[in-house]
Amino acid sequence: MGYGDSNGSRKFYGRQVTRIIELLEKYTSQPTDLDKYLAICAQLEQEPDPDKMPLTASDFPEEVQVAFFMYDLLSDKWDGTSGSYMGKDWVDCEFLFKLYEVEDQQTILYFMKMYERVVINFRAQEAETQRKTEERKAKAASGGGQQYTHNVKG
Repeated sequence: MGYGDSNGSRKFYGRQVTRIIELLEKYTSQPTDLDKYLAICAQLEQEPDPDKMPLTASDFPEEVQVAFFMYDLLSDKWDGTSGSYMGKDWVDCEFLFKLYEVEDQQTILYFMKMYERVVINFRAQEAETQRKTEERKAKAASGGGQQYTHNVKG
């Protein structure tokens, strides 16, 4: 990644970080993995499109790949009442950095936190979509909440 003291290098680094965050959002929300995508293309006898191809961890810079690895080692926190995903438990992060001798801890931690933010936002959106779907189903099953009495003889 572009490190440096000049103002131009910082702009370059900022653009890289912005692009990585966009890729993290795509990586998190992609509907299928690379193997499934390639199998579908083979079944349909189509050439895989690099623009539509799902991302893999190896598509990211080394710092982000290390962040994925370290992030996956942290345990998950769930809300016991609602069952909502609350993110990672960061207590063991320093221990894991020392254990795996991570050199650029600040950059790795930054990408770990960015990835967590993307994952939490994606899961919250999924939960909201699911909630709205269930509301529509419940409303449809109950006749839309409206009672029609004009055909009822009294």
